[in-house]
This record gives sequence, structure tokens and C-alpha cells, in this order.
Amino acid sequence: MESAFLLTGGFLSSSQPLCISRTCRPIVDSQDRVVAVFAGRPKGDNWDALMKRAAEEIEQTRGQIRPKNSTRGKFPSAEFGFGHGGGRKKPSNVHQPSATALARLTGLLMLQCFQSLVGFANCIFQAYAPETHAYYWGCMQKLRGWDPSLCSLFSDSVFASYTVNFGPVTVSHPHTDSANLSFGWCAITALGRFDPDKGGHLILWDLNLIIRFPPGSTILIPSALLTHSNTPIQDGEFRYSFVQYSAAALFRWVYNGFQSDADFEATAAPEQRAKREEDRQKRWRDGVNMFSKWTDLRTQKQ
Repeated sequence: MESAFLLTGGFLSSSQPLCISRTCRPIVDSQDRVVAVFAGRPKGDNWDALMKRAAEEIEQTRGQIRPKNSTRGKFPSAEFGFGHGGGRKKPSNVHQPSATALARLTGLLMLQCFQSLVGFANCIFQAYAPETHAYYWGCMQKLRGWDPSLCSLFSDSVFASYTVNFGPVTVSHPHTDSANLSFGWCAITALGRFDPDKGGHLILWDLNLIIRFPPGSTILIPSALLTHSNTPIQDGEFRYSFVQYSAAALFRWVYNGFQSDADFEATAAPEQRAKREEDRQKRWRDGVNMFSKWTDLRTQKQ
């Protein structure tokens, strides 16, 4: 796959937030495309209290459901929502190990603190990547129309899946999320009690950036493209995280007319196969073209 971006690794110091946020800043590549957004946190005096509640509820839930070990590092995690791939024959809700785990995770994510987190991330996504956001929204609406039983705790969210990393020391190793849409975005929120000047920094290896990432802050990145990890925290501190994303296989299922690649190939007419191959060859270019130009966003805002 060709390289998508020639990354500058620099802030636009003159940028102003396109959504209500204290510290929202985009990062752009050499062609003026917005390729990540340091969303920070929304304005409002109650955000710290909401994020404190989120961390406390994660800690309490961790002891109740015994989440499985993450593949991203030495910490437990639990996934919620719906997905496709990884052995699933069609899009379906994430299987939980027990009715208790399902109830506890549902109760956790229904709390106002997580509803607010999801709303904030979607607001930033729509503001800084409107074409990609619209592509996600269209896919999610079609999937929910096809199967109304697909989990929808967050009715206004364009993301299908959510992962809670339970820590209590969430330190991930360098990785990309290869199952996610290649040109898609995911939202990562840091939570817990740690000194962000001394640890918990987010590293974006391809951009040569180490980013101060305080508790309660959110960043949106194309996680299938950018290798990312975070630095250790100090002894006695606690770090959790909350991640929002969608699997690439969901978009393929919709494109195929709500069937797998194999089923599509087995029943498609020659002209349908030809059209599919044509679309496949330009899909990457079309996806990259969905990234917003920062100049265009600033002009629209004015």
C-alpha cells in the first residue's frame, strides 16, 4: 500500500476550535490534510467531575466482570457494541462472557459520563472530518436498518464498537489497529489519576510526536495507519482508557449488499465483479480524499 501522507508533525498554532473545546488542535500533513485532532476536553465546569466518575466506575466494574487480557499490553479490556470479522459470519453484537458482564458493561456505558464522552468525540469527528463522518453515519444507519438488534447505546454515534481498558495501569505497546477502516478514525480518551507531565504520554511514531495526554482528554487518529502507544506512569498511579472505533469489515458488508465477500463473489454477475474491482482499486484514493483540508475548514468556519 502506498504511503498516504507526508507528515509534517507540526501544529497549526493559529488554529481555532471548530467545536466547543478548550484545547482542540488539528495536525496536518504536507498537503494541508487534517490527519489527527488533539480534541482536548470540552468547555464546562463539570467535565473534571464527569471524568473522575468515569474512572471510578471503570475501577468498580473491573472487579465485577473479570475482563480478558488485552492484546495491546498487559492490562484487561472489554469490548462492547457490534462488529464483523474475527470469525463472525455477519455483523453481530459483541459476545459477553456472562449475563452479569453484559449488564455491568451496559450500565457502565449508559452513565452520563460516557454518554458525554461519546457525544464530544462525535462532535469533533464531524467538525474536522465531515466527509468521513458522513461515510460512517451512512454505513451505521444502513446496518441498523438491516438488523435493528445491533447494539445502539449511543443513538447519535457513528462508531460501532467501544473498548474499555481497565488498567489499572493501561500502557499499550506500539501497534496499529489493522482491523479498523484503513482511512477511518478512532477516538481515544485517557482516564484515571496520574501526573500527565511525568507519564501516560501518547506516542505517534510515524509523526515523531510524543503528546502530553492528561486524564479526561480525547484524541482522534486514523488508528489503522498510525503506529501508536503510550508511556508508563509512575508507581501508585492509575490510568484507564476508552476507545471508540468501527471495523473495516462492516463497511465491506454494506458495500456487498449485506453479504460477505465470498457470498458476493459466488453470486455476482461479470459486470458486478468488474465494477467491484474498479471500486477496489480506487477505494484507497477515495478514502484519502475524504480527509479535510485545513484551509477549507477554516474558510467554512469564517
